[in-house]
Amino acid sequence: MTDPHVPPEETPPVEGSIAEAHEERADGGMWEHPGVWLWLIVLGAVIVAAFFIARIFSL
Repeated sequence: MTDPHVPPEETPPVEGSIAEAHEERADGGMWEHPGVWLWLIVLGAVIVAAFFIARIFSL
């Protein structure tokens, strides 16, 4: 082999590689934060449950 020794922490050169670095995809915005949606759904369920619990105790 005619390639010089490449240290372990480096990537060796590749002959004939025409690949380019992939582009980073755009931020998905609100869809990339499902935890926020989960908490909004849970909060809505708690508010509806509290309404019915209050109705039961008001009888």
